[in-house]
Amino acid sequence: MEAIPNYPRIAKIVKIKKTGISEEVSMTVNVKISATGHYVPKRVVDNFELSKIMDTSDEWIQTHTGIQTRHYAMNDEDTSDLCTQVAQQLLEKSGLQAADIDLILVSTITPDSLTPATACIVQDKIGAKNAFAMDISAACAGFVFGLSTAEKFLRTGRYHNAMVISGETNSKMMDFTDRTAAVFFGDGAGGALLEVTENSNEEFLIDEKLQSVGSEHQTIHSGRVQPIKEIAATNYPKMDAFFQDGRSVFTFATEKVPVQMQHILAKNHLDATTIDAVICHQANLRIIEKISQTLGIPMQKFPVNVVQYGNTSSAGIPMALDQLKRDAQAPKKILLTGFGAGLDYASMLINF
Repeated sequence: MEAIPNYPRIAKIVKIKKTGISEEVSMTVNVKISATGHYVPKRVVDNFELSKIMDTSDEWIQTHTGIQTRHYAMNDEDTSDLCTQVAQQLLEKSGLQAADIDLILVSTITPDSLTPATACIVQDKIGAKNAFAMDISAACAGFVFGLSTAEKFLRTGRYHNAMVISGETNSKMMDFTDRTAAVFFGDGAGGALLEVTENSNEEFLIDEKLQSVGSEHQTIHSGRVQPIKEIAATNYPKMDAFFQDGRSVFTFATEKVPVQMQHILAKNHLDATTIDAVICHQANLRIIEKISQTLGIPMQKFPVNVVQYGNTSSAGIPMALDQLKRDAQAPKKILLTGFGAGLDYASMLINF
């Protein structure tokens, strides 16, 4: 399927003639995904290890989530380190130099710090001196939000190469007495390199839909910093741990999110027989199985990494995309769907 006809791919570029007179030139801008990558920390934590420090068991975790292991960043390895590993993979696979990168977007809810942006730290670590960098906070929908944002920058014709990386060190935000959250999450990073291309056949974007439900902001939250109550020398910033209302999250993910997915598939005349793959946020295996059942699309078309990596928040989708890329028979039309705190949810149909 070609890109939908009404999608804006025309950029207006201002060119300066030798006479000094400026003119506005229209040009078609196509964007492709030229490389993908992913990275997980070396430390593997299985369910049995978690059962030693909290009231849970391997049987309970696998029954409720399908998760067997996850990876944790430890010994000073932080989100920017995970993202830098992915950035270096993207450069190596694409053949570009760091100086060729115009934009670095990092989606994360577990940044190295509130400021500077983790993306700026990645920019420094890879030496991308010509890039501007910023973070996106859209939780588990972050990678799709990031792809959409980077694509819009490239579509202007002013920028040519953009890195979109999702990285999370969820382990540092967990309350390890709360088995309803801590057993789900792992650490990791994944990303994609977007490039402007003259070849319309390489265009990656078919369609997208991004939505937010701000009224549900209490359903999932992390890192809240309370305002001060008085002016006192004892004041010091404190941050809360990750929290989720598991039942509400499950309902949202299995009832509202599939409606968006069904809409974008129907709009683009795709169904269970014509879509090649669906990459959902790797929340837990049971949610993905329920979405598969609701859409009537077999689980064989849902790449999953949650069993080995746990819920890596925004990183799960690009990690699965990179794993799919390694298959020589990789499908062409893929639906990416992320959903998480905000509540934010987003679906994007791509050629890949």
